[in-house]
Amino acid sequence: MTEEVKQQGDAKRVISTIFKVILGLVFLAFGVLAIIAWKQDLFTVIKGCLGLFLILAGIITLAIAKE
Repeated sequence: MTEEVKQQGDAKRVISTIFKVILGLVFLAFGVLAIIAWKQDLFTVIKGCLGLFLILAGIITLAIAKE
């Protein structure tokens, strides 16, 4: 009896893992398609954030140099 319950638990775990892998691959595919479709908008966001990133990097560098 316990062997059957153990096998059912293992089967559920395998099905759950397969579902998660398939779902992950679907999300990955949609992410790649979104990047391809909105490539120009993505570059605009990256260029817009570049200045803020450099300011933050400068502040962190100054904080480290101050110590």
